[in-house]
Amino acid sequence: MDDNIRSREIKETIDKYPEVGRILDEYEIGCVPCSVGSCFLSEVVGIHNLDPQTEATLMYRIEKAIYPDRDIPEPKVDMTKKPTPKKINYSPAVKNLVEEHVLIKRLLAMIPTITEYVETSSDVEKDLIMGCVDFIRSYADKFHHMKEEDILFKYVDEQGEIIQVMYKDHETGRNHVRQVVAGTESGNKAQIKENLLGYRELLTQHIKKEDEILYPWIDRQLTDTQVGELFQKCSAADASVGEELPRRYEKFINDLEGKFLKEVSK
Repeated sequence: MDDNIRSREIKETIDKYPEVGRILDEYEIGCVPCSVGSCFLSEVVGIHNLDPQTEATLMYRIEKAIYPDRDIPEPKVDMTKKPTPKKINYSPAVKNLVEEHVLIKRLLAMIPTITEYVETSSDVEKDLIMGCVDFIRSYADKFHHMKEEDILFKYVDEQGEIIQVMYKDHETGRNHVRQVVAGTESGNKAQIKENLLGYRELLTQHIKKEDEILYPWIDRQLTDTQVGELFQKCSAADASVGEELPRRYEKFINDLEGKFLKEVSK
């Protein structure tokens, strides 16, 4: 591929050639809605760790979209061979972060049912909503996100676009939670529902980006020494809060599922 294309900022490329955005969407590369957009095309492709066959086809299609009249040789791709998804092998510290996502996703799965329950109840059940807020603030944010912000992200360029997107997601999530608290205090059910659902949508995509794209990309940057160092730092952070905190919030989710699981599974 033309090096000039690889070194273009992706937002500028999509604005000038909308077909490129549609092609990236086909490959589930979410550059179109990104609010920053300063990644180079080469970085976008590299960070998604595509298999060689998929990458060659993608880059060919992008180049054809930008230069439709140019004679560009098609990549030699074995169409009978289906691309095999790459198995993700996380480093120990990152694997623990992925496992923490599982507990967070269990809350996210219940949010539609919780908001429906709140909406149909005669009064706002403050203990229920504030229990969810406490889980989000204490477990998802202070326990989990802080390890990302204070430790993990320090191993890469924090000014890089993908890290800035993660920071922005974290702050957007905190704003949703503030609005949930305000709605709970004022008894505004619509405000509670809007922001809990907004948080769910945000975190669902955020976790997917981290598990499938960001975490593997960071792991690929780390030396063996850094892998060990990262594990030690994250372990020390966990030890500083003690084993009781994650156990307490797992119990909270278990209890919440005991109340709402039947509705969730319908």
